[in-house]
Amino acid sequence: MDVADLKVLEAVARHGSMNKAAAELHTVQSNVTARIRALEREVGVALFHRHVRGVSLTPAGQRMLPYAARIAKLVSDAKLAAQDDGPPNGALILGTLETTAALRLSPILSHFARTYPQVRLSLSTGTSASLTADVAECRLDGAFVAGPVDHPDLHTETIFSEELVLVTPRTMRSLEALNTIPNLKTIVFRLGCSYRQRLETLLAEMGIVTATPLEFGSLDAIIACVAAGIGVTLLPRGVVANAAQQDVVAIHALAPEKAHVETLFVRRHDAYVSSAMQAFIEIARSEQDPLMVAA
Repeated sequence: MDVADLKVLEAVARHGSMNKAAAELHTVQSNVTARIRALEREVGVALFHRHVRGVSLTPAGQRMLPYAARIAKLVSDAKLAAQDDGPPNGALILGTLETTAALRLSPILSHFARTYPQVRLSLSTGTSASLTADVAECRLDGAFVAGPVDHPDLHTETIFSEELVLVTPRTMRSLEALNTIPNLKTIVFRLGCSYRQRLETLLAEMGIVTATPLEFGSLDAIIACVAAGIGVTLLPRGVVANAAQQDVVAIHALAPEKAHVETLFVRRHDAYVSSAMQAFIEIARSEQDPLMVAA
């Protein structure tokens, strides 16, 4: 068993397809199939179920996959540590909430790109749950997620503090009006979004029964649907401030214990902290709210 085989295993598991994994790995499908079969012979069990739609991990494959990702990451970190000399360079693969990207990251990314042009920074968006899993399973070097996070393999650091507000159509001027709407809909990101979970809890505590959530992958789409009167959502105040000022939507303050949320930067405890990662974290810290830093 070698690291190349483990990389093939991870790619096939992620894509659910030998052909798609081969395209990512710049090889042919027959080579990927042969490597997986050789790996299965070596460990003595089947790692994938084959079916007409592609492949899926067997229970044995599911148990093996986290180790494969960690071993590949350790080998990559060892090479990185040996070469990490001089100005920050190389690849840095990060994730973020879409709300954090929209509200907070522009000055950080601009500052970082100007200061460290030799770093190849890649940024993807997701939910807190998916991003946390991607960092834990070594698919991302680090990510901005909504707290709290309690994971034994992850180091967390608070970077931003946000105030969540309930966002409703502009015609809804009080929270009491929510009780008058039959089949109230929530407009949310996909399952795994911490804001979605908080919204569901908030409405349940108010005794409000909601219809099936409407899921969107875009912040702009969520705000547009609320503005159109389709439903309500929960977002950081800064994200919807302009829309509220333009009277496109209405925003409603919540009790402090329900409104406060921290945005954390998470990374694995055992991962090598490259000079590029350290530089990025330092720039992110420099953009923290003054009141939060003072606290």
